[in-house]
Order: sequence, then C-alpha cells, then structure tokens
Amino acid sequence: MSGDVLGPGPNTRVRRLPKKAVYDAAVIDAILDEGRLCHVAAVVNGRALTLPTLHARQGRTLYLHGSQSNAIMKSIVDAGEACVCVTLYDGLRLARSGFESSIAYRSVVVVGSARAVDDEAEKRRVLELFVDAVLPGRASEVRPMSDSEMRLTMVVAVAIDEASAKVSAGPTEDPEEDLGLPIWSGTVSARLRFEAPVPSSDGAMQRGDVELPASVRRLLEGQ
Repeated sequence: MSGDVLGPGPNTRVRRLPKKAVYDAAVIDAILDEGRLCHVAAVVNGRALTLPTLHARQGRTLYLHGSQSNAIMKSIVDAGEACVCVTLYDGLRLARSGFESSIAYRSVVVVGSARAVDDEAEKRRVLELFVDAVLPGRASEVRPMSDSEMRLTMVVAVAIDEASAKVSAGPTEDPEEDLGLPIWSGTVSARLRFEAPVPSSDGAMQRGDVELPASVRRLLEGQ
C-alpha cells in the first residue's frame, strides 16, 4: 500500500455497504488516535476470542498492551499476525422505519504482522506512549515504570500493513415511499464527556495540598 492509502487489501476490503468505506491513511489514523480502546481477535485452542485492550499508534505501527500471561496476546505473537478493530460511537440515525435506522459511527479494521516488543528501551518508550495516549501529558506527571512492572507487561507491535475505515454519518436514507409518513426522522449526535475529577483520599492526597495536574485540566478545558 502507498503511504496515503492503506487499502483495500485482501483482508480489509469493505463489501457490506462499500460506499461507506474509506481507505485514506489520514482518516484511518485519526480514528485510531481518537479511539480510547480497541478489540483484538485471535484463535486460542481452537476457539475464536476477542479482547478489549489499550492501543497506541506511532507511524505505521499499532501497539497493543496486555498481561504477559494473556492467551490472546501470546496467540497473535505466535501466529505472527493480528486483526485489530477500533470503533467510535457518534450517535443515532433515526429513520422512518426500523430497517433503515442505524447508528452513526466511525470504525477501522487493521490487519498486519505482529511481534512482541522485547527490546527494553523500545518497550519503555512505548509504555510511556500508552500513558500519553490515554491522557496526553500524563507520562511526565507520574513516576517511571518499575522493572517488575515492565516484566509483567506485554507489548505487541502490529504493523499497519492494510486497513480500512467505515464511516456512517449524515441523514438517514429512507425509501421514497416512506418520506410522506408522519414519523419523526433525523440524527442525534453523541460524544464522550468527562465529569468533575474525584481525588483519591489516601497517602499524600490526604493532606489536600496536591493540585489537579495540568493534563487533567487540559482534558476538562478541551471538552
């Protein structure tokens, strides 16, 4: 695939409602970066399983995060290939019929070669990337990861060899014969919103003199 287009590939061509398909790398990257978590699929002992986990993208690599004992993570490393999905829920698309009603969403499927990140320097760098992927700026506010925490954590690098996005948005597509029905139709947008922070009440926090960090302030101000 070229740098600007990541599909369609043999594993990521959108066949159901292909007009919703997007293969542009910029759109795919934006969805991956906005997504708070992903789902990775694998076959473990003959059974198809799916795991929700954290992810972070850097260039054409998608990193996954999990326990060293996680069977799905070990399975995709053994197979040398992974399939990862990220979905953003954007609201409701309410038609005049249940058949034409749906949700608004943006999703991405990535298929690529997978490897365990064993190099200590790369692993430490990626784990800090994960912290900032969850909350930008947080990695510089927390203590460094300990050696024991590093040993307990598995990081898997998935090459974004091919990918496709599917975007469902805009007005509903009622058939012409339904347009005259006295039934409300339209869209209802949805978005993730963060509530007021609740501070911990143990350790140093008991003194009440630990200020709200800049990362959380930016998070709330950016809503």
